[in-house]
Amino acid sequence: VRIHGGRDAALRVASRLRVFTNATSLGGVESLVEHRASVEGANPVSPQNLLRFSVGLEHADDLIADLRQALTD
Repeated sequence: VRIHGGRDAALRVASRLRVFTNATSLGGVESLVEHRASVEGANPVSPQNLLRFSVGLEHADDLIADLRQALTD
């Protein structure tokens, strides 16, 4: 998902998530979020506003509510 507002906005959204866990790689049974450009090193190829999500076993309503609160200013 590309977040409007660039790198700072993407990092802000990721930091506000409570059900999704910040990760450096995706996989597992829990829901994860990754800001790929942050883990690519000095010359990232991924867009600075890109957040990658991996959906785990949590209830869909909980994930939607978490995303909604993180995206709300």
